[in-house]
Amino acid sequence: MVPLVAVVSGPRAQLFACLLRLGTQQVGPLQLHTGASHAARNHYEVLVLGGGSGGITMAARMKRKVGAENVAIVEPSERHFYQPIWTLVGAGAKQLSSSGRPTASVIPSGVEWIKARVTEFNPDKNCIHTDDDEKISYRYLIIALGIQLDYEKIKGLPEGFAHPKIGSNYSVETVEKTWKALQDFKEGNAIFTFPNTPVKCAGAPQKIMYLSEAYFRKTGKRSKANIIFNTSLGAIFGVKKYADALQEIIQERNLTVNYKKTLIEVRADKQEAVFENLDKPGETQVISYEMLHVTPPMSPPDVLKTSPVADAAGWVDVDKETLQHKRYPNVFGIGDCTNLPTSKTAAAVAAQSGILDRTISVIMKNQTPIKKYDGYTSCPLVTGYSRVILAEFDYKAEPLETFPFDQSKERLSMYVMKADLMPFLYWNMMLRGYWGGPAFLRKLFHLGMS
Repeated sequence: MVPLVAVVSGPRAQLFACLLRLGTQQVGPLQLHTGASHAARNHYEVLVLGGGSGGITMAARMKRKVGAENVAIVEPSERHFYQPIWTLVGAGAKQLSSSGRPTASVIPSGVEWIKARVTEFNPDKNCIHTDDDEKISYRYLIIALGIQLDYEKIKGLPEGFAHPKIGSNYSVETVEKTWKALQDFKEGNAIFTFPNTPVKCAGAPQKIMYLSEAYFRKTGKRSKANIIFNTSLGAIFGVKKYADALQEIIQERNLTVNYKKTLIEVRADKQEAVFENLDKPGETQVISYEMLHVTPPMSPPDVLKTSPVADAAGWVDVDKETLQHKRYPNVFGIGDCTNLPTSKTAAAVAAQSGILDRTISVIMKNQTPIKKYDGYTSCPLVTGYSRVILAEFDYKAEPLETFPFDQSKERLSMYVMKADLMPFLYWNMMLRGYWGGPAFLRKLFHLGMS
């Protein structure tokens, strides 16, 4: 594998790599949760709901603040996944096994793992209820429940995944079906969809399109493939700088993009997809497919939708700068389950974790938070098996780039970062509470330019 320092030339790149090595040395070996039983308790100083990226990261940070014995995570799943890599799994560039680890191995040592599902919120009494009839109270609550996949909102799914030619990179059960459909492609339409709801990693639905096109070229099938991207949105990307770059790629590679089209039904036995025209509700179109990649509709987890901590749309209602709940000062939210008006990505969670850490620290001291989240998020737009456009932007959909070069250009270095460096940072630094995003690197590089 080509090391990052070999493909991002110059002294700043070498400094970046040295900082990463130094960072891991300072962190030292982590004593991980082994799954050993702890005495059950019904009250914690900090209670974290969700054992995904945001939950594990914040548990690690809170452990250093209040002690492991005063922190608990409520999470039912036995395995934890680094989901951003599933784009590459669906294209055959990574193995699914590389994306998951036992949940017990990522929960910080000493932190209580409550293996249950949240069923009810009662923030007025500072407690929650779980599906095993337990009531757990807290002093501070961090909600990190992620986002819910709603395949069933598309007629014919999820049962349609039992048929060939169809896959989805958004689920551990269906991501390898994408790779199988790609390999089995012979001739016809390869269709990729984007739903009419908020989604996590909004670039992923088109990343697999670019990778599929590259695979067809590599295997001599490109002339037999009609590649179609049907999106409910009105633009290919929400930030103009990167949208312009993607439009050039779309034209160069002869890809068909249809806007304001949403998938409403899959007839998997007939290999047909039905789309509704959002500009003309009720008007539908049936398209046959040789390959179909589905991005499912998504929503807040059901337990949140009608809870006291949710806004009218069902998302955790937090201040967009501090991540503190708007009505309950000892409740906080992070990641995909919140109503933060930025793209829902793991990179956003990393940046949010640093801000939330500081917010909770000052609130514990009865002070007012001053550190503000600017909406930073990142989407490594994979455009081929060795190329990435690294989109980074803020609440205003303005580029907020880390590196001292034009990130709207396809680069091998950014692919290596996506495929190899970011998973390393995730498992070894972010989940340990030592990675709050690239803000310090951005300052370092830009100071070096001045």
